[in-house]
Amino acid sequence: MIVCIAEKPSVARDIADVLGAKDKKDGYIEGNGYQVTWTFGHLCTLKEPHEYTPNWKSWSLGSLPMVPPRFGIKLISNPTYERQFHVIENLMQHADMIINCGDAGQEGELIQRWVMQKAGARCPVKRLWISSLTEEAIREGFVKLRDASDFQPLYEAGLSRAIGDWLLGMNATRLYTMKYGQNRQVLSIGRVQTPTLALIVNRQLEIQNFVPKQYWELKTVYRDTTFSAILRKSDEELVLEAEKQKEGAAAKAAKPEDNRGIEPITDRERGEALLERIKNSPFTITNVTRKNGKEAPPRLFDLTSLQVECNRKFAFSADETLKTIQSLYEKKVTTYPRVDTTFLSDDIYPKCPGILKGLRDYQALTAPLDGATLPKSKKVFDNSKVTDHHAIIPTGQPPQNLTDMERRVFDLIARRFIAVFYPDCLFATTAVIGEVEQIEFKVSGKQILEPGWRVVFGTLSERSQEEKEEKGGEDENVLPAFVVGESGPHLPDLYEKWTQPPRPYTEATLLRAMETAGKLVDNDELRDALKENGIGRPSTRAAIIETLFKRNYIRKEKKNLIATPTGVELIQIIHEELLKSAELTGMWEKKLREIEKRTYNASQFLEELKQMVSEIVMSVLSDNSNRHITIQAPVSEKGEKTSAASASAAGKPKKEPKKRAPRKSAAKKTEQTAGENQPADALVGTPCPLCGKGTIIKGKTAYGCSEWKGGCTFRKPFE
Repeated sequence: MIVCIAEKPSVARDIADVLGAKDKKDGYIEGNGYQVTWTFGHLCTLKEPHEYTPNWKSWSLGSLPMVPPRFGIKLISNPTYERQFHVIENLMQHADMIINCGDAGQEGELIQRWVMQKAGARCPVKRLWISSLTEEAIREGFVKLRDASDFQPLYEAGLSRAIGDWLLGMNATRLYTMKYGQNRQVLSIGRVQTPTLALIVNRQLEIQNFVPKQYWELKTVYRDTTFSAILRKSDEELVLEAEKQKEGAAAKAAKPEDNRGIEPITDRERGEALLERIKNSPFTITNVTRKNGKEAPPRLFDLTSLQVECNRKFAFSADETLKTIQSLYEKKVTTYPRVDTTFLSDDIYPKCPGILKGLRDYQALTAPLDGATLPKSKKVFDNSKVTDHHAIIPTGQPPQNLTDMERRVFDLIARRFIAVFYPDCLFATTAVIGEVEQIEFKVSGKQILEPGWRVVFGTLSERSQEEKEEKGGEDENVLPAFVVGESGPHLPDLYEKWTQPPRPYTEATLLRAMETAGKLVDNDELRDALKENGIGRPSTRAAIIETLFKRNYIRKEKKNLIATPTGVELIQIIHEELLKSAELTGMWEKKLREIEKRTYNASQFLEELKQMVSEIVMSVLSDNSNRHITIQAPVSEKGEKTSAASASAAGKPKKEPKKRAPRKSAAKKTEQTAGENQPADALVGTPCPLCGKGTIIKGKTAYGCSEWKGGCTFRKPFE
């Protein structure tokens, strides 16, 4: 008998239908020589510290660093999981062959490998590797089953990631909680979680410390067109431009004469003098330049760009978008979502006409492509840019019974897919320079000549709207016909302005920052190069952001992500750059990707990580500053506190702190009780006004200080 194991019951049913297995049993479906069973995502996890040695059961600085000589796995304690595992175990013990039908990615590989290991599977194993769940894709996948050994590097990368998260999460969380936590409240540290929080905190501090500077803009209106005075660039701006040119495509070196114009106006008197100088002199057009250009369609979606677009357009969180696109995948209308490429492989090209034909709701847009040979652009089809999976596209299966959220996300994906087969958008840009009293002014305009792919999105594409926002709302206006040498009256004016601080992160901009390890990049090619060093994986970034919300390290104000005082204090107390630097974490992520590609050794990665954990422990233990972090723990809607278990490293050790975390303080217990029936007391959790060390807790008749055992006598009776 051949045993197939999928990641979810719904996927198992799809596979069973294709294989002709119809007989439903307890925990599996049988028929036609196959037994198709399933997991519920992770059934197994890494063992908890106390399961390696009893000494690690209690939290103490003396037991750190905790580095097991050999990592082990265990079943997650859950009756449903345990029952299903025993079904799987029994099937695998009697199987002639196992086909791993888990999700075709790193996490999917890890989930099923752990289950097979725990079940003691000994028979040959094959791998089903597909990018969509349509009947055609499943049939094709079973014809092209691959040997499990082909995916050993993928498993090793996933295992290294899990062990790395355990090592850093378990050790750093205990270390910082015991060293800096007030009232023994858990301080959660994670390999990706903490540098992501640092991005938000550092941006917030930049905004808080920003000192606005006043400046003035000199503009003039000539023939109903507003011209702006050309400003000379500073040395710093020229250096930054030169660096960008080095990083990007080979650009022409800027000539000294290109940096022309007046010095920026930083005082009103000088501005008014310039205004006085030009107001009675005629304005003369000195140069008119018109250039024709073309703009390629927007790239297809990878997971991150889809999350960015959904957040920008619909205000969906990264997690909501991930769940929605996963649901669309399971409904067989879109391809595998957890991808980090915007390209398609060449073998998809012959299938594209059929996919377009399946988009029945978009016939008005697909009709112009019917019967024609579809263009095959290198910006869309490039085998060298595709590894395990291609960009997210429709499968061509007509969507049915979609929720409103699913319809919106599907619409974005469908339109992007259609647009890549449309012609480039043709436009003309006109730059006009005028002069008054040797002061030069400039205005630019853009005219769409042939909309091309833009018709798929309406008159203005989503991309052009984004560009407009980045460029300060610059309109794509058509300028009057100016002629060099013409001259006439004009209306100059001086406008008072203030420099603006950087914007707070939104989920969209934070996802981009995680993808590029904190570097601000708007060039697609350069962004692709930096993806290698991004922090987190496309599939985990949404969960990381959600974790920061759950820990009460960040909150949302409209679309903006704001670090809470606890989040700010935590990042400020961490001196170890390895824990909070997006760039350094990106280097670790790059090594994990290299393990997948067989260009880096998993054992070397783990040795380096063990060394890093030891260095962090030594560094923190040698800190004699007596610093502490005051934490106001969040209360959930049901009044249940986030368990200490979830305070371990992002996503991995789920049970350990729950069993053996530091005890809840009185403040936490009081908040929990209060949270069930009323809002948390505003005074609880604030610093003690008497000793400054403890925090306010709530007793039966009065407020007190958490340091009462240490001698603090603060007491405030209830009113």
